[in-house]
Amino acid sequence: MDNRFDEANKVTLLSILWNVILTIIKLLAGILGRSSSMIADAMHSASDIISSIGVLIGNKIAKTPNDKDHNYGHEKAETLVSFLLSLLLIFVSLKIGYDGVKSLFHLDQVKIPTILPLVVSVISIVIKEYQYRITIKVANKINSPSLKADAWHHRSDALSSIAAFIGIGGSMLGFKALDPLAAIVVALFVAKVGFDILKDSANELMDSSISEDEESKIIEIAKNTAGVIHLDELKSRKHGAMAYLDLTICVNKNLTVFEGHEIASNLEKCLIESMRFIKGITIHVEPCINCTDNICLK
Repeated sequence: MDNRFDEANKVTLLSILWNVILTIIKLLAGILGRSSSMIADAMHSASDIISSIGVLIGNKIAKTPNDKDHNYGHEKAETLVSFLLSLLLIFVSLKIGYDGVKSLFHLDQVKIPTILPLVVSVISIVIKEYQYRITIKVANKINSPSLKADAWHHRSDALSSIAAFIGIGGSMLGFKALDPLAAIVVALFVAKVGFDILKDSANELMDSSISEDEESKIIEIAKNTAGVIHLDELKSRKHGAMAYLDLTICVNKNLTVFEGHEIASNLEKCLIESMRFIKGITIHVEPCINCTDNICLK
């Protein structure tokens, strides 16, 4: 578990460093180069710094051992951070969109950008896409919802830089409206990512179940466990990057309590070894009188 959080913290600290550099460069390029879309993009990068700091805080809380007030641990801190990051993304999108719309109604005040923000937008696209790829790789490896949210924050920043590039380039060619329009497109990208993350994190906070593919794998493991005649019930709930399972299995009614316990223990061991994200399992053992694939009479 410690290695898991160490990997997350390492890639997050690297993201913070890159985003500090990008925010400063973009802001200077936007001001000196007279580009509203580049200034909007700088705001987006600044929000990336805040989101990455949130991931670090969430990781620190999530790795805290179980205690009297939190018997199941603190892994949901990662999901909570993901939820808060989604709200931040939505707020940033509204701010960027509002500024873009306002500029559209005052095109006479919009200045033609210089080549400086155009060059910076290309640099930003490359760096942000790199950040997305290294972050999502670690996020998928350790199954971290907050790190996945942060990765998509990087991807949305890369997309916003593409929009800024088009807007700046078009404005330089004489289409002044393209620069504020690019800012609005940036806002839409950011809002879409924000709402997707909000939906996923809200579901996890309400104890959403694991995926159907993961449930099918659990059923298959149970069927192949010696002594398990039938898997009668399967319930699951996500707990941050981890999950808890509640199972009811049917065994031969003539077995002793000890023998039934051994079957349940073997099943638990197989599941945890095969599915590393499972943190805890409660298995209830029922006696079977007659079981088929679909009917179990106890």
